[in-house]
Amino acid sequence: MKYETLWRRLSGIYDTGEAKAIVRWLLDVRFGLSLTDIVCGKADELSEADLSELERMMQQLEQAEPVQYVVGRAEFCGRMFHVEPGVLIPRPETAELCQWIGRDVKETSIGSHTILDIGTGSGCIAITLALELKETKVTAWDVSEKALAIAQKNAEALGADVNFEQRDILSLSHDSLTLHTPALDLIVSNPPYVCQKEQASMDRHVLEYEPSLALFVPDNEPLKFYQAIAAYANQALKSNGWLYFELNPLYARDTEDMLQGMGFTETHIKQDLFGKQRFLKAKKI
Repeated sequence: MKYETLWRRLSGIYDTGEAKAIVRWLLDVRFGLSLTDIVCGKADELSEADLSELERMMQQLEQAEPVQYVVGRAEFCGRMFHVEPGVLIPRPETAELCQWIGRDVKETSIGSHTILDIGTGSGCIAITLALELKETKVTAWDVSEKALAIAQKNAEALGADVNFEQRDILSLSHDSLTLHTPALDLIVSNPPYVCQKEQASMDRHVLEYEPSLALFVPDNEPLKFYQAIAAYANQALKSNGWLYFELNPLYARDTEDMLQGMGFTETHIKQDLFGKQRFLKAKKI
């Protein structure tokens, strides 16, 4: 199959640049074809079995299924993670959050001996921090049993020591406030934060395939997860411990105001590479 023929099949769903990038990534990750190979027409030389699989995958892509689910892999912070429907596909913005934490831990006095990732999904944050920050004990929570199974698989494949637990931050009992002894140095979360009203502006491949449980919050409760996590962090973090969030830019200032009202200090909102107010950190006094 010719490269141009392949990417043009996706032109009704994606713009030209994105359609080309998706097909290039598919041919590279699944069939081992470099950009040079693609330009030289090596896609036409695939075996009959590979051509059959490529056609099956193209048909999935034509239904707007994300290429990461089609291939079963997603790149994050230079590593490949297994993904499938049931976990959110790791985003470049979330990689920026991991990089920010890594720099803070290595360049400042922020401690990282005990880290908790709330809403771990594929495990990308917890696993990345466990691998990048040595001598840390990383725990990761998720409400989804399927997500935890995928995250555990990723940790094993990448050689990361992470303790995964099935817990729902929205329904922790009072006793759960003492789950961690000693207290935590750092809590990080990329919780569901997209309001239902924002669906109209979202792409089909996100709405139809990625788990709504990991994406959406009610329009009248945009901060429901942030409030629950911050309440837990107020109890579980050590004095001078840190809380890091990925944010909905529409509610960045509201989230900061909420944290300050709960007694957190040294709050700082950070923009992502696209100039959106995407991340926030706060210190427990």
